[in-house]
Amino acid sequence: MVSAILFSLALAQADPSPAEVEKIIANFAAKESEFSRARENYTYRQTARLVEMDRSGRTTGRWEMVSDIVFDPGGRRNEKVVRSPVPTLTQISLSPEDEQDMRSVQPFVLTTKDVGNYHVRYLGRETLDEIGCFVFAVKPKKMETGQRYFTGMIWVDDNELQIVKTYGRARGILSKKSDQQFPKFETYREQIDGKYWFPTYTTANDILVFQDNTVPIKQTIKYEDYRQFKSDVKITFGDEVPAATPPAPAKPKP
Repeated sequence: MVSAILFSLALAQADPSPAEVEKIIANFAAKESEFSRARENYTYRQTARLVEMDRSGRTTGRWEMVSDIVFDPGGRRNEKVVRSPVPTLTQISLSPEDEQDMRSVQPFVLTTKDVGNYHVRYLGRETLDEIGCFVFAVKPKKMETGQRYFTGMIWVDDNELQIVKTYGRARGILSKKSDQQFPKFETYREQIDGKYWFPTYTTANDILVFQDNTVPIKQTIKYEDYRQFKSDVKITFGDEVPAATPPAPAKPKP
């Protein structure tokens, strides 16, 4: 009896076949699409901090921004800056690409719409905080100017089929004259509403190697106080779309 039980458990933890892997990818991308739409209906607070250091580990500058993702009376989703002290960074500065990464790459969501733009390779199974996960390597198939992409690893809950952790870095096409460097980061998610896994914490502890300087940095982003927006007002992004015109797809924002 014991042998039979162990054999059944072994089968349950066996790696999926290539056909099953493709089905898992399609299913978790569909779940990520659901989550992306659901997150657009939530308010939350985002606290981003960046610390630069010298080679001895002494802090040489800081950057911080606290913002609330809220809805205005017309149902439009906006980012309201709550706190933004004057930056004291002396060795690096934040570029538009850095800001784009904080909004769309570090809280990485791989939807059905986007999954075709990536190579997704199954790596195996792993238990993450007592959660059984499928682990995948992800990298863009090609890159377009002005777009930012994720490259790294994702952990997908093998029951809920949602991303619970990402580890990697942001990539994109830069000018040949550009000397920008982007840190490796980890983003963790938690189940907030009993249905979806929301990004709650991003951390980066890396050394950025520039052409003429090397800068250790530490970065954290916290996503807190998720609350579902409830109103009889129709939720829109930007100007209201006339009823006779099919609504444009909502664009995910942080």
